[in-house]
Amino acid sequence: MQWFNVGKIVNTHGIRGEVRVLSRTDFPEERFAVGTKLGLFTPDAKKPIMVKIASHRQHKNFELLTFEGYPNINDVEPFKESYLRIAEHDLTELEENAFYHHEILGCAVYSTEGQELGKITEILETGANDVWEVTPEKGKKHYIPYTEEIVKEVDIDEKKVIIEVIEGLLS
Repeated sequence: MQWFNVGKIVNTHGIRGEVRVLSRTDFPEERFAVGTKLGLFTPDAKKPIMVKIASHRQHKNFELLTFEGYPNINDVEPFKESYLRIAEHDLTELEENAFYHHEILGCAVYSTEGQELGKITEILETGANDVWEVTPEKGKKHYIPYTEEIVKEVDIDEKKVIIEVIEGLLS
């Protein structure tokens, strides 16, 4: 089974079993909803500990969570530096022209003229739109904004992206 990161537990919060999570998802309300089951992967574990979310609230830049059966700080202290992941079969369908990061990473990028520019190696979330880091086999990285003006076609099955190269984009 494949698992996908939705957050990292960076610390505990208070004494009542709350953990501070750095979110790695665009859907925190959905992923951290009360009753949701997630896999908790400790740094040295091969298999996840399955946890069920008992409470969720936001505090500053963090998601604060408690898990059923873990009522105090001593129960959750060993979870520091662990990752919370969702199983592939629990992923929901996205709207048109929206993609999960794991679908985009590794895609080959081509210009509309057919020139291969490299592979998508990183996705930067800037607020206005995502920016895709494209790494060629030789040379420096390119940063491609995910906008309708630039990205003309995304074929997840073929792991191929076609972009319109406008002046200054690849410099």
